[in-house]
Amino acid sequence: MANAPFPIETALTAIAVRYRNPTTIADQVLPRVPVATQEFKYFVHTLADGFTLPDTKVGRRSKPNEIEFSATETAGICWDYGLDDPIPMADLANAPANMDPRGRAVEGLADLIALDREVRTANLVFSLNTYPNSPNNRTTLSGTTQWSDYTNSNPVTAILAALDGPVMRPNVMVLGQATWTQLRGHPRLVQAVYGTAQTAGVVTREQVAQLFEIDEVLVGQGFVNTAKRGQTPTLTRVWGKHAALIHRDGMADTRGNRTTFGFTAQFGERVAGAIPDPNIGIRGGERIRVGESVAEVISAPDLGFFFQNAVA
Repeated sequence: MANAPFPIETALTAIAVRYRNPTTIADQVLPRVPVATQEFKYFVHTLADGFTLPDTKVGRRSKPNEIEFSATETAGICWDYGLDDPIPMADLANAPANMDPRGRAVEGLADLIALDREVRTANLVFSLNTYPNSPNNRTTLSGTTQWSDYTNSNPVTAILAALDGPVMRPNVMVLGQATWTQLRGHPRLVQAVYGTAQTAGVVTREQVAQLFEIDEVLVGQGFVNTAKRGQTPTLTRVWGKHAALIHRDGMADTRGNRTTFGFTAQFGERVAGAIPDPNIGIRGGERIRVGESVAEVISAPDLGFFFQNAVA
């Protein structure tokens, strides 16, 4: 039973060592919105409708001007994402008293599904092509403008200018861990937060949020293995060396009048359960399944600003 997940021991006292990713941020970056069917639709409203000023003056006997609000109905689909873990009946019978094979399988599968969602979200939010090709929505830093250059760059003025770019001011900052490590120790930021001329120190996420008058600073800390299964792991950060400023409205849904940079449509509840499977080993077993039906959507890309290559 050397290859079994739960080796048989007459007496077992051990500390389980398991590598897990840090807290994921996908649900905070693109909040979940329930949808009634797996295929859904959402409205993309015309930008000009909210900013074009009509003549509102009405004469004593005249008719008020008429305004018609337009929107494009966009279709989407929640894709199924799931994993199975087949557990032989022998492993269930021989598991230690303090170990629940089913629960352990559900937890492990859920972690991997969450990692997959984290990667999808990071690839979407940290992509230059997600944002309009406008200086109000994106820029690529290099050399002395990157925030890892403590002598020449000024992330404070860069971020303040970026916050004024989109038509609705961003209220959330999204950073990769490498970007946050460099940014939080930048002398210009430290000086702005503490109001002194000091050139060393670090700041907290809460202090940065307060300085820039935004709701939250989110830092993606997760890793993903890019090597093929069975090869030596090659771990890379899920969230790269970039930064994004987005306008997030937690009250937005697929058909309302509220506007948000993006959301995640979710159909139904998350699936987690055991299915008997007679084809596992000679005694059969249980197939543990975990999954969900979701779709990550960027509904208003012009409500974000992207710093590509924020640090070297």
